[in-house]
Amino acid sequence: MENCVFEYLYRDASNCKAFGVLLLNGTAFRTHRAKIVEALDGGEFFVAEQVGVQTLYEELWKFSNGPTKDDHVWHTFVCLRAATKRDLHGAVWGTLDELVDEFSAVKKWNLSLSPHYEI
Repeated sequence: MENCVFEYLYRDASNCKAFGVLLLNGTAFRTHRAKIVEALDGGEFFVAEQVGVQTLYEELWKFSNGPTKDDHVWHTFVCLRAATKRDLHGAVWGTLDELVDEFSAVKKWNLSLSPHYEI
């Protein structure tokens, strides 16, 4: 089976960034990317907790000793691409179809799932 990679990032309000990748079973086609983008807020943002994607906040907390006022709820979609040999060392998250289904199931992003949600 072919593999692909979902790339995403978390960028806090100070523009500090943490990058993430999900290794997926399946071949990425434009239709998969289109379904994911359709579900995103503004065509790029998502709540990682809502779609079962590992959050990246903690990567920045290593430098700040925990959450800061710059943290927020949104992660950013970067791309969906074919996996390279370098990508294949990681654990497989699941199938591309499963990830697309998670995004497609979102009718409204639930910001309260994030620890950075403020009323």
